[in-house]
Parts: sequence; C-alpha cells; structure tokens
Amino acid sequence: MPAEDHLRKLIELTAYLRSPQGCPWDRAQDFDTLKALLLEEVYEVVDAANARDIGSLAEELGDLLFLVMFYSRIAEEQGSFTIDDVANRVHDKLVRRHPHVFGETRARNPQEALQTWLSMKEKERGASGKAARESVLDGILPSLPSTLVAQEMGTRAAEVGFDWARVDDLLDKIDEEVEELRQELATQSAASPENSGSKARVEEEIGDLLFAVANVARFLHSDPESCLRRANLKFQRRFQAMERKILERGEKMKDSTLEELDAVWNEVKAAEKHEN
Repeated sequence: MPAEDHLRKLIELTAYLRSPQGCPWDRAQDFDTLKALLLEEVYEVVDAANARDIGSLAEELGDLLFLVMFYSRIAEEQGSFTIDDVANRVHDKLVRRHPHVFGETRARNPQEALQTWLSMKEKERGASGKAARESVLDGILPSLPSTLVAQEMGTRAAEVGFDWARVDDLLDKIDEEVEELRQELATQSAASPENSGSKARVEEEIGDLLFAVANVARFLHSDPESCLRRANLKFQRRFQAMERKILERGEKMKDSTLEELDAVWNEVKAAEKHEN
C-alpha cells in the first residue's frame, strides 16, 4: 500500500475517534490536555533513538505522528487549519529554506548549508513583520530542558564567532569551574553552612560547571540532554545490578558500609565491561 494511503487511513481513523460514534476520551481532549502526552511521546522517541531500538523507534514515531494528526483534527474542527495545511506549510518552508538545494547556489559543506538556512529564516522573520531580534540569544524557548537551552545558547554564540577554539580549552574551563566551586565551598562559614548567600554562590558555581559541561557535548556535536539521559540509564542499570548482588548474598544495602557498596559497584562495572 502506498505511503499516502496509510496516512489517509490514519487521518480518517483520527476523525472517527473524535466523532460522536468514536471514543469518549478522544472527544474530551483539547490542545491543553494533550500537551503532557505530546512531551511524553517526544521523549519516548528520544529514548528509542538513543537505544538504537529500531522497532521501538518506529512505534514511538507512529505515536508521535498520531498526536500531530490529533492536534490537526482538533484545529480542523475549530475551522483553523487541517493536516493538509500542516504538510503544505512545512513542505513550502523546507523548499524555501534550502536555496542551496533547489536554487542556483550550492553549499559546499554542512556549515555553509546551516548558514544559508539561518539566513533564510531571518529573511522570513523580517518579511512576516516580526521585530528583528536584538540579540542572537532572543527567542530560545524557556520551557526547553536546561541542558538544551545551554546547548542552543552555545550554538548561537558560536555562529557569530564566540566559541572555544579547541575542546581542550573547554576542558580547561571545566577544571576552572571545578576549582572555583572548591574555593567557594572552602570559604563558607562552618558555623552557618546554610547561609542563603553562601548557598546562592555555590549554586551559581554549580550552574557555571553544568553550563560548561553542556557545551563540551555541543562542541563535540552531541546532545547534552541525550548524554545525560544515557548516563542516568547507565547508573540505574548498574545500581539495580548492585542491589540484586547484595540481595543474593542475603544482605541489605542499608546495612552495608560505603566500602562494601563500592566493592560491589566495581564488580558490576567490571562485569559490564567484560560483556561489552
């Protein structure tokens, strides 16, 4: 069956679910009630992509596509736009922003292609009557995860030439931020460790450190959010393996010393590396 037939079937199914003969839950949804579900599906796509679980990725992309259809169906019921409008708009935008593909000029590398895309994007902004951005950092969505905000800020700053020359310079920056955090902790009064001013300065130093680490990922063409999510999953996997080992010994974690826990943790790490 041609792809357009599968898409048409999904469009018709979405409309039926929203109809009086369809599903009461689907009929009760609106733009706001679907937001949390949309975010959940996006992250499930990201998780499947990180794991290179191709079967799950196809399924999760299907769930995300359904929500695009769902939003478009609600808009159509309100007389705002249809799924065809959505497809046409993104098609036209992609053609318009790729003059180096569909026009006479050609991009010699990914960097030139990106610059052409950004240039066309700014032209569109001006043509739409939107006010020109006073700063290259304007317009970054505050609702994004903080690691992605840091990545986007670093990317935009780099586009105008404000960036580290080498990854080693960034790693030196991380060392600098770690040392500043150490110094701040050392200067705190032992008598008032919860002093609000001291706590704020420590949090500021931690933030500087996290910002630098996020930009290492960006500099190395990685996504800091995905890097951290993989690290979270690795910690979860190793910690749960450690829990199982301790339980198999008839012991409890809370009764184990830190040295004993570290020993089991290292066993888990060694076994995992051996398997890989």
